[in-house]
Amino acid sequence: MSFPSASPSTVPPSGGTSGLRHVPAAAAIALLLGFPALGANAPVSWHREVTPILKRSCNGCHNPNKMKGQVDTSTYAGLLKAGKHGPNFIVGDPGKSLLVQEISGPKPEMPEEGDPLSDADVTLISRWIQEGAKDDTPAEALSTRLNALPAYTVPPVTTALAVSPDGHWLAISGYHEVFLVDAKDLSLRGRLVGESTRIESLAFSPDSRQLAVAAGAPARFGEIQVWDVAGTNQVHAWRTGTDSTYGVSWSPEGRQLAFGGADKTVRVLALADGKETMKFENHSDWTLRTAWNVDGRRLLSGSRDRALKLINPADGQFIDDINKLLEPVTSMARHPKEDLALYGGADGGVRLYRMKENQERTAGNNDVNLVREFERQPGAVHSVAFSPDGSRIAVGGVGGEVRLYQTADGARVGTLGGHGGAVFALGFTPDGQRLLTGGFDGLIRVFNPADGSLTAVFLPVPLSSPTLTAGR
Repeated sequence: MSFPSASPSTVPPSGGTSGLRHVPAAAAIALLLGFPALGANAPVSWHREVTPILKRSCNGCHNPNKMKGQVDTSTYAGLLKAGKHGPNFIVGDPGKSLLVQEISGPKPEMPEEGDPLSDADVTLISRWIQEGAKDDTPAEALSTRLNALPAYTVPPVTTALAVSPDGHWLAISGYHEVFLVDAKDLSLRGRLVGESTRIESLAFSPDSRQLAVAAGAPARFGEIQVWDVAGTNQVHAWRTGTDSTYGVSWSPEGRQLAFGGADKTVRVLALADGKETMKFENHSDWTLRTAWNVDGRRLLSGSRDRALKLINPADGQFIDDINKLLEPVTSMARHPKEDLALYGGADGGVRLYRMKENQERTAGNNDVNLVREFERQPGAVHSVAFSPDGSRIAVGGVGGEVRLYQTADGARVGTLGGHGGAVFALGFTPDGQRLLTGGFDGLIRVFNPADGSLTAVFLPVPLSSPTLTAGR
């Protein structure tokens, strides 16, 4: 689809084009005659009426990350730029507009997949062009910035948490923000409010001085934030595409950040200037987790496409899938001292792999890097974590419980219950004496992993109208 130099004097190219069928003039006239009287209704709204149609039927193939025909229908600015075959619309003349031609007729060219647009949808888009093709997007819809601190009447879902390597700090996700909590007395010490609406992952730098945040506004932009922990101020905020980012991780020396995204990529940014030093596009679905190996010469990514892919971060070269493709990868953690990766899957699997090439596999697709498969969980695994010495793992998911296992033999050694819903985030303190859990109910629980006892439950942020108690 080639859909803008929005000038009334601009005309589409003549002659045949690959993948483009022009509607005969008679058909265009018939389409125009089918319009309701323009004065009979309020003008068609780009923001309220046209955008939802394009989002539903067009944006999957025409967005900045997948511009078929060099066309982007995801924003007004994108649609305003001419595609491969010329302007996408002619202001005031829907009959000569490629956008209308592509979606009209008994067998429309677009969308290539899915149902054709309804007559009502085609009429709306045509009327919008006839009426001037104006962008009426309100200013507040273009910005996600907050003018005040978020106020909570119920605890926000905890999507991510992290414990600083020095053991002094806890970082916990909120709405538009990260709560910085003193790990000793569990008091709130800072609220790191950014532009992204949803926080997806958190990681402290190796020296504990900075906090990296993978976040975004779903279907609008992805963002990597970097915060100075002591000063609680944002030092970097980099936009990274048109959808959320996930699984941020620091290189061992603390000079690079790796992360995945809903755009199926894995990227590496230089901390000094935010320059993209690597972009990996070998996954076929969302990339949710990344992890560097011990010496930083390899990078591992985990995706919903079921693959754990080993990458050379220096040049983005794909090395190998280290695993047999069994189920979507939903969580991942690297052993604190060895090149071993633990992952949890959407079907409840938990497996430990060597972070190395898988060249020894045969035509039978043997899972040669598999070290151990743990007990299958009752549902999707949303979080996994290693104890600081690597001797135990924690697994969180559906069912309101966290299970503890010995890494060496896979034996279950504890079950931590009482959570009000799925557990999305886990973190051991560096001394190994506490395990923090967070999830759907927004409460942070602190357990003693040695005996499974619950030692504390707290809300990371005050409620403006409390409806829950810490004893829930």
